[in-house]
Amino acid sequence: MNPGYHIAPLVYEPEIINALAGLLIETVAHGGSVSFMHPLQENVAQAFWRSSINAVIAGERVVLGAFDGAQLIGTVTLILNSPPNQPHRAEVAKMMVRVAYRGQGIGRALMNAAEAIALQKNRTLITLDTAEDEGAAGLYEALGFQKVGVIPDFALKPHGGLSGTIIYYKQLVHAG
Repeated sequence: MNPGYHIAPLVYEPEIINALAGLLIETVAHGGSVSFMHPLQENVAQAFWRSSINAVIAGERVVLGAFDGAQLIGTVTLILNSPPNQPHRAEVAKMMVRVAYRGQGIGRALMNAAEAIALQKNRTLITLDTAEDEGAAGLYEALGFQKVGVIPDFALKPHGGLSGTIIYYKQLVHAG
């Protein structure tokens, strides 16, 4: 990742909610399968991120942002509120990078930061899923995630049609 970029935990500020909403809308418009359909209305995207950041305040998740100066160019969510029998597990969700910044290592840097936070929070297993069509499978596999399998016709693509989802996991170990 370019040294000019930095990653930081996100907080509840109107500018952050608006930036996250814009990133989500762009991702969906470009076919990103992140639970929403195109066209995604701004108020719907903002409501999603307000709820997500409220979960950060409650300690249930961490939302990280990648910034180029003051511009939000990527995000990833680490969901921490697992069931009582899974206190060692976290889930990655909503990993998105602005189209103009893709292929520059930002997704990798976001995932590395999420893994470091997972370990700080004593999570030694991370799970995630990604769309079989046009998802980030290559990135996750390059980062050491293990493919469990594919569920066919799991979700609608943002512009219509069904796509399978690939389930992944990664076991983390504390350094040293």
